[in-house]
Order: sequence, then structure tokens, then C-alpha cells
Amino acid sequence: MSIFKIMGNKAFFLDRDGVIIKDYGYVYKKEDLDFIEGCFEALKYLQSLSYKLIIVTNQSGIARGLFSEKQFHEFDFYMKKLLISKGIKIEETFYCPHHPDSRIAKYRKNCNCRKPKSGMLEQAITKHHVDKSNSFLVGDNKRDIIAGEFIGIKSFLFKSNNLNQFIRNIL
Repeated sequence: MSIFKIMGNKAFFLDRDGVIIKDYGYVYKKEDLDFIEGCFEALKYLQSLSYKLIIVTNQSGIARGLFSEKQFHEFDFYMKKLLISKGIKIEETFYCPHHPDSRIAKYRKNCNCRKPKSGMLEQAITKHHVDKSNSFLVGDNKRDIIAGEFIGIKSFLFKSNNLNQFIRNIL
């Protein structure tokens, strides 16, 4: 067993819309994919420091009936494929399709995975053997920060226009 399995992996948890990609509101179409400035450089830099990159994203557009889970997965696959072409590996995307006011019954719930609750983070930490004390979360909304801080992860609010500069300033 390697020392990393004993100590745990360090990870960067990243919100998707507004941190990795520009948030135009319910982004799920390939033609609307627009990466945040400095995204590729930032993610490569984090990988060079041996951070696992994990996306944690609320996707209430599914609950609102604006797009399907299938469309979400197709978009996620396409986005990760583009990132892989730049030498960037996303370990996994954890997402919450729920919303307490959903028009679609199966998505209408006040679940533990919807940020500001920490369910997605807890799942990712367990599945990827993450050491919380050596990990970070970056989100563009206060609910992201609340979720990370609740379980003891250093969390930062991204309100910049360049992810690479932002990441280098917090590390």
C-alpha cells in the first residue's frame, strides 16, 4: 500500500459553471461551452502539484426540465474530452439534479447533495480517498463555500476573470 493511500489524496474540488466554464445560465449545449480564462493553465498547474481534480456542481436545470440528465452527461463527456486534449484529467463529476421546487416529481426533493449541503463533497471524499486537510474547494457562489467549510475544506470564492491567476494567488 502506498503512502498516499494511508494519508489520502489531495484534491481540488471545483464548481463547474462560473469556475471552469462561463456561466450563461443552464449550460448544457456543446455550442455554449466557453472555458473561463486561464482554466487550462490552472488545472494543469494543479495536476503538476498532484491534486486530483473533482467537479461538484448543482444542476437544477435538470429539475426545472430545461435539459435531461442524458444531455448533462453528454455535455460533461464532451467537456472532459476537450480537457483531456489539453492534458487535463478530471477524476469525476459529482452533480445534483434536484431542486425542492422541481416540476418533475423524481427531482423534487431537499436532498443532502445540493450545495450548500455537503453530500456531493462527502461522496467524493469517500470514493477518492481524499485528505480534507490538504484539499481545497473553489466556487463562485456562497453556497459552494458553505458546503466546503461545513466539512472542513479550505474554500475560496472565485470572483475573478482568470482562474490561473486566482489559483496561483491562493496556493
